Amino acid sequence: MVGDVSVMAQSSGSDLGSYLPLVFLLALGAIFAGVSATLGALVGPKRYNRAKLEAYECGIEPSPQPVVGGGRVPVAYYLTAMLFILFDIEMVFLYPFAVSADALGVFGLVEIVLFIATVGFAYAYVWRRGGLDWN
Repeated sequence: MVGDVSVMAQSSGSDLGSYLPLVFLLALGAIFAGVSATLGALVGPKRYNRAKLEAYECGIEPSPQPVVGGGRVPVAYYLTAMLFILFDIEMVFLYPFAVSADALGVFGLVEIVLFIATVGFAYAYVWRRGGLDWN
């Protein structure tokens, strides 16, 4: 029984040792970020003006008061976001298939063709309805 405990203690020490490169990389990244931020603040130019101290509003002059009745966002922005999510998730599902395509065989090929056809129909529907046109 005592011999088993010493074997387990030795194996757990070697398991933690495998994380040492990861801890080293994280520490190196944190040191680099800290040094870069500190040097940027110390060495960088100190020419402040009114425009640099204001909030950036995508090139539009910021107003101190909200625009009355004009705060609506066009639906095209939401549609574009949903399309991005749709096709981004498609790629997430296609990647595992590409990695293990030979192991899945014909069944996997049929499933991925059905998946791509379904997403293709959705893409054609959005295209036909004008969801990709920016007017």
